[in-house]
Amino acid sequence: MAAPPLVEIPRVDERLAEDLATGLAEVERMLRASVESEDAFITEAARHVMEAGGKRFRAMLVLLAAQFGDPKAPAVVPGAVVIELTHLATLYHDDVMDQAPMRRGLPSANARFGDTVAILTGDYLFAQASEILADLGAEAIRVQARTFSRLVRGQIRETIGPPEGMDPITHYLQVLADKTGSLIATSGRFGAMLSGAPREVEERLAGACEAIGVAWQLGDDIIDVVSDESVSGKTPGTDLREGVRTLPVLYALASTDPADERLRTLLSGPVAEQDIEEALTLLRAHPAMDMARKELVKWADQAKDALSGLPDIPARTALIRLCDWVVERTA
Repeated sequence: MAAPPLVEIPRVDERLAEDLATGLAEVERMLRASVESEDAFITEAARHVMEAGGKRFRAMLVLLAAQFGDPKAPAVVPGAVVIELTHLATLYHDDVMDQAPMRRGLPSANARFGDTVAILTGDYLFAQASEILADLGAEAIRVQARTFSRLVRGQIRETIGPPEGMDPITHYLQVLADKTGSLIATSGRFGAMLSGAPREVEERLAGACEAIGVAWQLGDDIIDVVSDESVSGKTPGTDLREGVRTLPVLYALASTDPADERLRTLLSGPVAEQDIEEALTLLRAHPAMDMARKELVKWADQAKDALSGLPDIPARTALIRLCDWVVERTA
């Protein structure tokens, strides 16, 4: 089974690109084997989202971080598989909570198999990840437990919303750090830790990868508003239709300018289809977009600051260019 394409990692060195491609192919083989069951239905359900595609971005970060130690260390590929299984499991659960009908262009697991089977399949993937993790040592188990705790806390915080008196924007960024950034941070940490890289390198990679994860989601927030469907293939306003309060929306809702009353009204809940173009036009012209871009740049710069203290090898160059690309893709 061929590895997914290296979409998000800028190609800066041919040998590095070859190492990543080889590593990803190994990850893909182990990933698929890890969910095989003597029950064919369980195997089918467990591979449903996996076979719908995905870029294995988190696994790539594990492999890239391992370049700062011994990238051939035997625990690196299993560590990447643990990360991917964890990510895939969260997608099953997320789709049930959101009642999402589609995932990666195909019917979601809950749409195809029902909510109960989708939830249980997510649990099965967590279990398979734990079995692999058991061979990686106590420290890896501890890191994974803390990561899972943050993932769940982030989901709970997103579900219940900000507590009374808390700034919604501060709350939103905290949710992103927990729900999105934490597993991406662990991707960097696992790659360094399992390859035997020094502890300082591990900490820098974890911090940089968490910031990259938050920046990535902030970029998605902006793209949902500014994207040109004919160029990007993404339908603009998807989050607006669903009433998701992304960072640009939160900034716009926080405005006290009387001239923004119509925009605030439109963004107060899910935007009706007949109002989407008006909402997009008003939001694109609003200072909220520049404010969101500044926040995105801040997180990307935070990642680059952490990376600047790492050894000057092609993997560092690739990660720094990744930070730049996360910003550039929103232009």
